Amino acid sequence: MTQSTFQPISRLDGKVAVIIGGAGAIGIATARQFAALGARVALVHRSTDPARTQPILASLQGSDHQFYTASVTDSASLNNVAAQIQNDMGAIHILVNSAGFTQPVPLNDLEALSDELIDSIFQVNWRGVFASIRAFTPHMKKAQDPVIINVSSIAAFTGMGSNLAYAAAKAGTDLMTKALAKALSPELRVVGISPGVVNTSFVPGRGPEFNQKAAAATPLRRVGESEDVAQAIVALTTTLAFATGTTLVVDGGRHLVS
Repeated sequence: MTQSTFQPISRLDGKVAVIIGGAGAIGIATARQFAALGARVALVHRSTDPARTQPILASLQGSDHQFYTASVTDSASLNNVAAQIQNDMGAIHILVNSAGFTQPVPLNDLEALSDELIDSIFQVNWRGVFASIRAFTPHMKKAQDPVIINVSSIAAFTGMGSNLAYAAAKAGTDLMTKALAKALSPELRVVGISPGVVNTSFVPGRGPEFNQKAAAATPLRRVGESEDVAQAIVALTTTLAFATGTTLVVDGGRHLVS
């Protein structure tokens, strides 16, 4: 086991970063930021069609970046890919949990939030995060100053968002971040990021009109971009090296008016 000191750094040269949900908008933006700072990046996604993955890899600075296939709902596949990345790339320093799933359901439409939808949302957004951490933690304990970053949402504490199950799953993720920061210390740090509305296709049916209304109701008068979330993730892996067990809100002040 490597002795960690958790001192601030400015670059990620020599670091291996794993991004779960690596073909999503936030995953891609984070990969580009990591690669620009010298990290080698392993992107994990449930489907790795070369037509989709090769352009992403080609957009990353540096070399030795790779895509791997695994699903957060399949713990065996996560265990296998964690071992494979360790074998291919060496000790794993950074794990970003950015995979997720949701579906818009009005809070007052109780019947539309079916048992099946609730189960699938918790399976991906809570159990999947825990399963990823469970799979990668043994390998990360071999690295210097390892850190796990869980992508959450302001829905976790505002009670607003795409649907109630998603908000509850993210609230559970925030609690997981706190609990595992204690349980896995002093070997690992565990931190979180809480975006608000982000300009991606993550929530089905939300487009420019929704974003314009959201921007008007946000103190900084715009919605977030994937790069805003990625920059916050980078900060938690570099300059904010003494932070653990906390979730950083990066939403332009959206939570103040939700």
